[in-house]
Amino acid sequence: MRIRKYDSSYSRRHFMGQLARGVLGTGVLAPLWPAIANTGGIDGVYPDELMSIEAYTGGKIKTGDMISADNVEHIKDLLDPIRYTQVSQMGRQMRMLDTTSDIMQLSPWEYNEATLRNQGQAMFDANGNVVTREGKPWIGGNPFPDPKTALEVFAGITLSWGRHDASFYAIQETDVGPSGKVEYSYELCWVELAATGRIVLEPKPYWTGHEDKLRYQSVFFVKPQDIAGTSFLNVWDYDQRQFPSLSGYLPSFKRVRRFPSNQRFEPLIAGSSLYLSDAWTAGDPFLTWGNYKIVGRGPALAAVSRSWKPEHENWQHTTHGGPHGETFWDMDVELVPEAIVVDAEPVKFPRAPISKKRVWFDARTLAPISMVSYDRRGEMFRSFDGAGSLYTDGNNTFYDGKHPYSSWTRVHAHNIQTNRMTRLEQVKKLSGGYKTQVNSDDLYDKYLTTAAIRRLGR
Repeated sequence: MRIRKYDSSYSRRHFMGQLARGVLGTGVLAPLWPAIANTGGIDGVYPDELMSIEAYTGGKIKTGDMISADNVEHIKDLLDPIRYTQVSQMGRQMRMLDTTSDIMQLSPWEYNEATLRNQGQAMFDANGNVVTREGKPWIGGNPFPDPKTALEVFAGITLSWGRHDASFYAIQETDVGPSGKVEYSYELCWVELAATGRIVLEPKPYWTGHEDKLRYQSVFFVKPQDIAGTSFLNVWDYDQRQFPSLSGYLPSFKRVRRFPSNQRFEPLIAGSSLYLSDAWTAGDPFLTWGNYKIVGRGPALAAVSRSWKPEHENWQHTTHGGPHGETFWDMDVELVPEAIVVDAEPVKFPRAPISKKRVWFDARTLAPISMVSYDRRGEMFRSFDGAGSLYTDGNNTFYDGKHPYSSWTRVHAHNIQTNRMTRLEQVKKLSGGYKTQVNSDDLYDKYLTTAAIRRLGR
């Protein structure tokens, strides 16, 4: 029997063949990154079955349909196992969108431009760090947009989490207990500032005097009153073999204290299911993890675009699912034509409660779309998935400068063993006048020093 080359199973055979041969070359009908560099899109790179949920499922699922327990079996292979469990057993639903083909809709404009401008200039040095061909720290954008190894996939997201030079996220956190009822609600601010690989803020690409650092990052809590002022500061060395220094201000002690640098697998506050290690699925230096391995290739479902909801004045979102309709964010997902699935093990964390994490990356942007971690017994433990978007809907736009802001909008962090869910959403503003902002050049003195977190705690 002759197999037609571009039948509905062609892409599956293509991905399985590449995985078996240990080959990582993105794209199916044509190489992905040259097409993006030439046209800014993915037309002609993937067959119809990877560009249309109707084609992929033979018409069983269509754009506009709601994915639920009634039809999730048709797309089970497009979901990580915890999201599949959430839909099939816990009442989670997701509405289908059509597939986005314009790369500028999926990642910040300046980050994409820097990736194009600097492609081909990255390498690993003798210590395993990403450097330019001249041996200097990375200069901005994704260092390996057309990755050949699992480590190259992970290096890009670790070097630039939010893909902006500076980010101040105003966040509302809701922690849902096993009964499905909200047990804790917090207001917090998460701040990031790049010291290297800068593409907008001056001086660039390196902040003078801070060239040995990768980023400064802090988180501080605004509400409720009994936790207000609690804050933590992470300072990352550029050397990915080094643990970030971790300091915290606890109002009850009225002082800044140092925490063990490898204490990254514990919630920061009561009720939360989120660890520092979870941030962007790459919350630790990439050389403190190891045994990186590509374990899967193929399409996936993810909320990678059109998820900003400006109809609420504070950008807040609605929920559904669970016993009381409060467990999951409403999310719109689309067919991601190609995902790269990477396993990694916490080799420098002897007391880590997990044995490995498995992360799904969108091959077009190399942004993570979901993560599942496994406990020491190899059982599913926790998951992390979110939604991203340009902050524009045709009528309203929030800018990061010249272009619409591109960022995450909301996140689930789910401990499936205890059935505790942490929901995060990026909002416009919080109590105390704190507002989401991007690429501001005054974040360091205000929020990213030990003096700053002490001042915030008063």
